[in-house]
Amino acid sequence: MDFDFRILAVLAPIAIAASWAGFNIFKAALGQVQEFLNKRDA
Repeated sequence: MDFDFRILAVLAPIAIAASWAGFNIFKAALGQVQEFLNKRDA
């Protein structure tokens, strides 16, 4: 049984883009949470 690497060629860029977007969203959300906590303490 051969593995069809065309599936990987299609899904890999989508997975990379999704993980990059998720990373950026997480980073922005974390920054907002830290900003909120800093304003609350002040």
